[in-house]
Amino acid sequence: MTDIQMNCVGWGAHEMTTMKYLMLVAVFGHLLCGICDCLLIYAGGEKFSFRLMSDNGKMEQVFKKMPLRNPLLSMLLGCLALCMSSGGYYALHLWMKQFSDVAAAIMLVSAVIFFIPGTAHHVFCGAAEWFYIRLGMTEDARDAITDFFKETSITMIVCYLGLIAFSVTLFVMVVSGATALPAWACVFNILIMGSVLFPLRIGGAGNWAGAIMFLGMIFLI
Repeated sequence: MTDIQMNCVGWGAHEMTTMKYLMLVAVFGHLLCGICDCLLIYAGGEKFSFRLMSDNGKMEQVFKKMPLRNPLLSMLLGCLALCMSSGGYYALHLWMKQFSDVAAAIMLVSAVIFFIPGTAHHVFCGAAEWFYIRLGMTEDARDAITDFFKETSITMIVCYLGLIAFSVTLFVMVVSGATALPAWACVFNILIMGSVLFPLRIGGAGNWAGAIMFLGMIFLI
């Protein structure tokens, strides 16, 4: 048994096992959500970018080979994936409570702020692509989904604010030595892993980062 695990013995084996199961489910949840992101991003072999939304010709070129089922599957499976992932964030909140009630409370509130608008944002993205394809990828269809994105962008903003608050709190607590983890364990953080993966411009980078974070935490805690 490691020193890190010794610090958590007071919780009992059952509690620790449950917490790790929640994190394991979160790993698979993030992997599934990453696949759902790819269903929206890689449209029939072409890669979608929000920058393309200003040019319907380029939009049509990207989406003309996308099956209509892709955004539908992404919406449905994405909701399941986010539910699976949420348990892991709750497990980290419970784990943090032994070190700081304040930090644990911030992580709980920020996780709620992340997941509720985040689920809506994921569904909105899938719905916009579905309607764009279903309406024939016309200029009017592009105008409609562009307006839709603008009107619902608050869900994306609030979602990422929650994720940043959660990640920064976890990072500060670990790197400062306020938890039982060594300071280097701060790298197992969705924000840190994401900053490494985002420049690679791969679809679903945030979710791959989340899967790595929870996988690392399973072995460290």
